[in-house]
Amino acid sequence: MRAIVIEEYGGPEVMRLTETAAPEPGPGQVSIDVEASGVNFIDIYQRSGAYPVPLPFTPGVEAAGTVRAVGEGVTEVSPGQRVGWMMHPGGYAERAVVPADRTVPLPDGVSTESAAAVLLQGLTAHYLTHSTYPIQPGDTVLVHAAAGGTGLLLTQLAKLRGARVIGTVSTEAKERLAREAGADEIIRYTGTATEQAPDVAAIVRELTGGAGVAAVYDGVGADTFEASLGSLRRRGVFALFGQASGTVPPFDPQRLNTAGSVFLTRPTLAHHIEDRTELLERASDVLGLVANQKLTVRIGGRYPLGDAARAHEDLAGRRTTGKLLLA
Repeated sequence: MRAIVIEEYGGPEVMRLTETAAPEPGPGQVSIDVEASGVNFIDIYQRSGAYPVPLPFTPGVEAAGTVRAVGEGVTEVSPGQRVGWMMHPGGYAERAVVPADRTVPLPDGVSTESAAAVLLQGLTAHYLTHSTYPIQPGDTVLVHAAAGGTGLLLTQLAKLRGARVIGTVSTEAKERLAREAGADEIIRYTGTATEQAPDVAAIVRELTGGAGVAAVYDGVGADTFEASLGSLRRRGVFALFGQASGTVPPFDPQRLNTAGSVFLTRPTLAHHIEDRTELLERASDVLGLVANQKLTVRIGGRYPLGDAARAHEDLAGRRTTGKLLLA
């Protein structure tokens, strides 16, 4: 079978398409014929060594396909069943072996491709809006990178929970996408050669009558940290769930006090799906919304397996909207 193999940390060029033996499932495992794999920033972090993983490895922590075979003791799924998974490596391949208790059955109303595009980011958006800060009707929240894969899903889930959403984007085209997803207000945070980038926090204050937002959902990191902190209302929640622009430098925790006794958290999906019951509940919620056409999954690009490097370059360069797939 073909698979992307990384033998050393580095840039996109370290990902090599390789012919390798197809893996067989052991006890508690299933082998899956992969039909589509999601491309995520965590793949870039692992490839570069920012999030070290043992070498060599096949990247891709989100994918979907059909169960080919099951190992000893597996009762959760059966051969021929369509499933998806996230937070387990090996998706950049034609076949993968995954722990059976990490798989999620796919409902009939959700295509395999859509599942590969929504599971990781959809469940991320779910725990952020339902657990990290459970949005209440009437809340105003700020979503950074609102036209990205996670941003579009965050915006939709926030609207379904009754929020007013302020989104940040970098281009007019991305603004249109964010508004289509339900964003009520948009801030263009990248200035042009003749126009200075706006003061996001000041605009948020103006849009909220000086109060600030109940929560900020920030997957960008270094570039947006100050704006996020300055946009919160008293006792608001700053959910820093990613670092697409780089890590946030150390800062004095006293600033959380002066910002209004605000809360800063750095959550991760793994801690919100570790228990299989919770995994299935969140997946059922998200996939059910997709099946009922209440949650739209935007696929921004499809790449052959051999073009994984180009997919990483496009994602890191912020040249994309929605979700990128290897399919």
